[in-house]
Amino acid sequence: MTVGDPAGIGPEIAAKAAADPSVTAVCEPIVFAAPHSDAIRPGVVSAAAGRAAYDTIVRAVEAAHRREVDGIATAPVNKLAFAQAGLPWKGHTDLLAHLCGTPDVAMMFHSPQLKVVLLTVHVPLRDVVAALTAPLVERTIGLTVEAMRRFGVAKPRLALAGLNPHAGEGGVIGDEDGGVLAPCVERAQAIGIDIRGPIPGDTVFVRASRGEFDCVIACYHDQGLIPVKLLAFGQAVNVTIGLPIIRTSVDHGTAFDIAGQGVADPRSMIAAVKLAAELAASR
Repeated sequence: MTVGDPAGIGPEIAAKAAADPSVTAVCEPIVFAAPHSDAIRPGVVSAAAGRAAYDTIVRAVEAAHRREVDGIATAPVNKLAFAQAGLPWKGHTDLLAHLCGTPDVAMMFHSPQLKVVLLTVHVPLRDVVAALTAPLVERTIGLTVEAMRRFGVAKPRLALAGLNPHAGEGGVIGDEDGGVLAPCVERAQAIGIDIRGPIPGDTVFVRASRGEFDCVIACYHDQGLIPVKLLAFGQAVNVTIGLPIIRTSVDHGTAFDIAGQGVADPRSMIAAVKLAAELAASR
């Protein structure tokens, strides 16, 4: 486990998870923490905390590459602290892709109620349309199939969420769904992938949560994260798919408003560690 931003709740939830009997029953937890610094104060965004979080992640990834640990479960980092530290990455996903030399990765949120993969992550909403290219969609479909197989679903039933209201309504409300997304689905179907879409975003997650699909591929961050957090906040686990190492994380942020108070809920961190252990065992 990494403690994430040391000014947030990461150190607390990592300590609580490491001591939880359900965690120690399935793995030997090792906590990667930053050294004490007077420049880091609970609840305060700082360059020092951003740099400390980065250094901790690097050490954990190096340990995973050396097979000293079987997987990594990360506590949350703060994007502003990263920026203040002069770091170019927006968060764990792009940093881990850089550290592992693996550009083709995607963010999955895994929960009992709903599983979602994101096509775009920390991208301003106005830039999403330009970011949704056919190569990106097709790579992400492939990564999702591979990831679902690692979770024991040999032939996953996938759905691609539409970008526009009513998935474009035949081009009346934007042409991205018919012009970019639908051809990607057709090409995936032609090689034997069980995928449907684009399906309007206001119904696809309901259908998936009722069992019609094993995983939904969402176009942008909040489209996928709102339904996951509504249905499974505290139970969902962030999984970076496409990496050569196992990496899971929590479904929440640094919670600076309660940092250092001893009241942080460790359930998502516990779930992240246990899922990492499960993936390591199945590998």
